[in-house]
Amino acid sequence: MSAGGEHLKDEGTRRQVVLAGGIAGLVSRFCVAPLDVVKIRLQLQIHSLSDPASHRNVTGPVYKGTLSTMRAIIKEEGVKGLWKGNIPAELMYVCYGGVQFTTYRTTTQALAQLPRRLPQPMESFIAGASAGGLATAATYPLDLLRTRFAAQGTERVYPSLLASVRDIAYSEGPAGFFRGCSAAVAQIVPYMGLFFATYESLRPSLAAIPDLPFGSGDALAGVVASVLAKTGVFPLDLVRKRLQVQGPTRSLYVHRNIPEYRGVLSTLASILRTQGVRGLYRGLTVSLFKAAPASAVTMWTYEESLRALQAMNVAAQIEE
Repeated sequence: MSAGGEHLKDEGTRRQVVLAGGIAGLVSRFCVAPLDVVKIRLQLQIHSLSDPASHRNVTGPVYKGTLSTMRAIIKEEGVKGLWKGNIPAELMYVCYGGVQFTTYRTTTQALAQLPRRLPQPMESFIAGASAGGLATAATYPLDLLRTRFAAQGTERVYPSLLASVRDIAYSEGPAGFFRGCSAAVAQIVPYMGLFFATYESLRPSLAAIPDLPFGSGDALAGVVASVLAKTGVFPLDLVRKRLQVQGPTRSLYVHRNIPEYRGVLSTLASILRTQGVRGLYRGLTVSLFKAAPASAVTMWTYEESLRALQAMNVAAQIEE
């Protein structure tokens, strides 16, 4: 069983890491799904709430704040509306968690074999960036499907997950599944690098604090690391969402006035020109509300799942 002071690269076998990562992603996603839907709705909202003229011709709902947006979704679409896109998201998080933790562990172990060791924070940054980039690219089509389902209002754009795959493949081609992928990778590489570097630095000292409940040092380290990293790269996350709903269905989502964007840099320039710097941070508050518990649940579940799997392995060896 792993001790609180160990680093992630030292914990568990490859199979245990994959299973624990998948479990962590599954549990985390279900817990924060409502906040994710709220975040996506706010990120896709174009008009300025402080300027009535900017949404004079808006046909979709006008959201303001996390709780009011959540209440509006429940009123218009029912409680189930808060879990729109959860099926592709669950699939994505399970696959993402497995790829992420496996890549992180493999990369850190490879870096440890270098003739001259890098500083621990740098090793964690490189491994985290590699893990995030690979996991994001591998699961991106599911991320795009999650966004499009979460952006649907009472009028459904796609009747089912299978129908959405068929429709995108037919009308947009294979490239349609990767709209905004460059923004996603550009965001996740520094995000995961900062996240793991911060997490690995904080985790040993937090785990040694006696007053914290068992296992909460992992969770607290995950919260702090996530908040710091998420704030730094949030504009690219917003650009990714705007690009994901481009294509022939752009005007059919709950926000029907989403402009046409092309490319990461042009999208950033367009948002800055029309909405100012604040426009790049729409949904940041709920994103932080979501990121903190998501990272806490993910890291706590990962560590506890890994300990349970290791304990099961030890018990099986004793029985033999």
